[in-house]
Amino acid sequence: ACFRLLCSLLIPALFLSGILCVCLVVLLWGIRLWIQQRKKQLTSAGKEGKRPLLVAFFHPYCNAGGGGERVLWCAIRTLQKKYRNVTCVVYTGDRDATGEEIVEGAFRRFNIKITHPVKFVFLEKRYLVEASLYPHFTLLGQSLGSVFLGWEALLKCVPDIYIDSMGYAFTLPLFKYLGGCRVGCYVHYPTISTDMLSVVRNQDTRFNNAAFITNNPLFSKFKLVYYYFFAFMYGLVGSCSDVVMVNSSWTLNHILSLWRAGACTSVVYPPCDVQTFLDIPLEEEKSTTEYAIVSVSQFRPEKDHPLQIRAFAKLLKEKRLGQQLSLKLILIGGCRNQQDEERVHNLKGLCEELGVSNEVTFRINIPFEELKRHLAEATIGLHTMWNEHFGIGVVECMAAGTVILAHHSGGPKLDIVVPYEGHITGFLAEDEDSYAETMAYILSLSPEKRLEIRENARRSVHRFSDQRFEDTFLLSVEPLLK
Repeated sequence: ACFRLLCSLLIPALFLSGILCVCLVVLLWGIRLWIQQRKKQLTSAGKEGKRPLLVAFFHPYCNAGGGGERVLWCAIRTLQKKYRNVTCVVYTGDRDATGEEIVEGAFRRFNIKITHPVKFVFLEKRYLVEASLYPHFTLLGQSLGSVFLGWEALLKCVPDIYIDSMGYAFTLPLFKYLGGCRVGCYVHYPTISTDMLSVVRNQDTRFNNAAFITNNPLFSKFKLVYYYFFAFMYGLVGSCSDVVMVNSSWTLNHILSLWRAGACTSVVYPPCDVQTFLDIPLEEEKSTTEYAIVSVSQFRPEKDHPLQIRAFAKLLKEKRLGQQLSLKLILIGGCRNQQDEERVHNLKGLCEELGVSNEVTFRINIPFEELKRHLAEATIGLHTMWNEHFGIGVVECMAAGTVILAHHSGGPKLDIVVPYEGHITGFLAEDEDSYAETMAYILSLSPEKRLEIRENARRSVHRFSDQRFEDTFLLSVEPLLK
């Protein structure tokens, strides 16, 4: 009797599920047709009656000054140089600036001149992708928020080709299946990675894995299940992409394991403005007692500025090499919002606590010329982010002629601070002690030996030039533009 009851319930349930699936497919098909109709209404023909090919970049924070924005503007400049029939569109949430101001900002910050007009589509719901809106389940919240933001973008402008250039993979199926677009993406950093899964599995305390979770086995198991579910969803949406570009070998390994889209995935190193830094004359050191250590990175938690300050304090305390060296640490970076400003305030507090306030200088949102001057005068370039996906700041420090000391992980380990033609190009460290020890070792080298390392590093950075980016980017996006 129980079996018959189950059968009598199962058949209607299956029938109802089938009807709902059909209704959903019909609804989605109807939405797609409606969007295509909107596209015809919103776009007009250009010269000779031909409609330009719309290539849209989804970059809600296009007016920020980070490496991701440099990739965006170089990509647009590259397409404009190669294809006359392409109109570039940028979906942005930077409503506090005009299109002209954004383009001017790209030239001022990155020395990238956009020669043809760019169409800006200003989005009103960018707050939906702000991490602060989701104190818990941040990854899931931001990803779902990006779908709503992507829907707003799609309604305002339906492109022919859609490129997510900021890591919002959940928008890809939206534009591909509802917008009928060819879709590509440039992945700076996987939203979730196997490293993040291992951090939770091993109950390690990190900036994205709070102590109250690591100290509770139940919370850790729940978070691990959540991460595995998210990784599965991330793999599904990522595999929708027709073209996948990644910025480093480290990112490539993670994306291949999560998205399983090897046939359309390639490494496109981000464009670093190496020539500008290579123009700095590489001179012998003027002083043997005064040394500057410079860090260049945005004031974000994952950049781990506290590690730099603690390692520097340890160096001052224990590693004087028997000499009275005058050492200073200069932290150069951008502040995007109030949270970043609070972070700088806390870092200054840490300097006071460790008694190094007089030796540590903060330079925030400085002009490019001042950045060049600091790098020209520095002996050591410092970078401490664990699993930095690439590390444009690392390349810039090497091009400018500093002796680089970066984290023994991610892009610096696999792609950048690697031997070039058999010669050493820099150093890697992992924790407070090894950073302090390596800084002391670099300072103990003769100026001639340091000059040799700096020259090796400079020769190696041509792999990351604007020209190399243009060549590999065009080769990768070609399938989208055929």
